[in-house]
Amino acid sequence: MGLETRRYRSPVTGSVQRSLLFLDVDGPLIPFGGVSESYPTWTTGSVPLGGDTNPLLTRINPEHGPRLAALPCEVVWATTWMADANECIAPRLGLPQLPVVIWPDPSEVDDQDVLNGLHWKTRTLVEWAAGRPFAWVDDEVTDTDRAWVAAHYPGRALLHRVDPRRGLSDSDYAALDSWLRQLV
Repeated sequence: MGLETRRYRSPVTGSVQRSLLFLDVDGPLIPFGGVSESYPTWTTGSVPLGGDTNPLLTRINPEHGPRLAALPCEVVWATTWMADANECIAPRLGLPQLPVVIWPDPSEVDDQDVLNGLHWKTRTLVEWAAGRPFAWVDDEVTDTDRAWVAAHYPGRALLHRVDPRRGLSDSDYAALDSWLRQLV
């Protein structure tokens, strides 16, 4: 676990900062929106006490863990699961505790953004990235978000939409890996 654990810790001061991968849970890791019987389910031996209370958690493919760990980036939870992602989801994937984006309370600016078609996560993720290259993996990313980030973010960014009915797929991982490796 030593190497995998180090991959997710914040970089040491003065070291080269890795690109960020902001990861949503519902949609990318937990597929939804299709016929419920069509989703495969998985069991894992590393489910924390009380971590099996949500039946949708069985839709998480444990193979996502090694695939995420193989990407050249720092994975950050960008989900409404917040700290629960580390308690309920990371163990299922064999991942260590990851950084978590803490969402601010909604403001009038956020309300206006939503009316204009901008996702409520967009501004916070741009602030959190603080100039570092980032990929945002979510099932709700739109062209409005892409245009806003292109106009307001000085760093490189990939806003990658995942089909929520199937979750992260081979083609999603290939696109992320290709984009992230261009930055290393």
